[in-house]
Amino acid sequence: MSSMDNSDGYWEIASRQMSIVTRSEQEKFKNAKITVIGCGGIGGETIEMLARMGVGELVLVDEDAFDLSNLNRQTLASINDLGNDKSRVAEKKVKSINPYVKVTSFCEHVDQSNIDKIIGNSNIVIDALDNILTRVIASRTAKEKRIPYVHGAIHGTMGQITVFLPNSDKTYEEMFNLPSLGKELNEKTIDALKNVTSGVPPVIGPTPNLIGCLQAIEAYKIITGLGKVTVAPKMLTFDLLDLGSFSLDEL
Repeated sequence: MSSMDNSDGYWEIASRQMSIVTRSEQEKFKNAKITVIGCGGIGGETIEMLARMGVGELVLVDEDAFDLSNLNRQTLASINDLGNDKSRVAEKKVKSINPYVKVTSFCEHVDQSNIDKIIGNSNIVIDALDNILTRVIASRTAKEKRIPYVHGAIHGTMGQITVFLPNSDKTYEEMFNLPSLGKELNEKTIDALKNVTSGVPPVIGPTPNLIGCLQAIEAYKIITGLGKVTVAPKMLTFDLLDLGSFSLDEL
């Protein structure tokens, strides 16, 4: 079945959510193009939820391949896929879930030379990344193109999510007071960004998957107009070891 087929199958897949949105709202999502940068813990869940909710087109980006350490949290990972490119596995998974979704995958490192090509004319860019430098590159490009940028990050059992709209009061760099703020991304600035975080952070399975689900629904809200978007400088934060910690803060 081609992803371009225009049959009743798409609407049968989406049928259980059609009492929540109107057909015209769902049509907006069906016609939307979303770029997800990162197909690991956060990205894998984001991608799957977007496919199940019926997004029209996905651009999936990741330079890495699956290994054993990914199995504790990355829902796209399996023993059979060890050594396989995450972006290619993600593309195959989307097609197995919802054949009406058009998918393009890039197995390459994201930098200033290819970010324009990757984001293209997307309606939304989703940050499912694990490093600040690439976030700065992606968020800057999204801002320049006036594309909403959905940020999500985790550490251990803690997570955070916010959305940078073209008219948001703060940019990603401003909100987190990064050393690159207002500067050219030259060697010195890039080194400063790389020094902001170091080492491999701890993580337990539910944390990135919850962030991924939240990113998917934020994207759905942006496209359909449903509900209220978590717009920066407001940010949803939580610690899964303290369920009373869920809060919407303003930075």
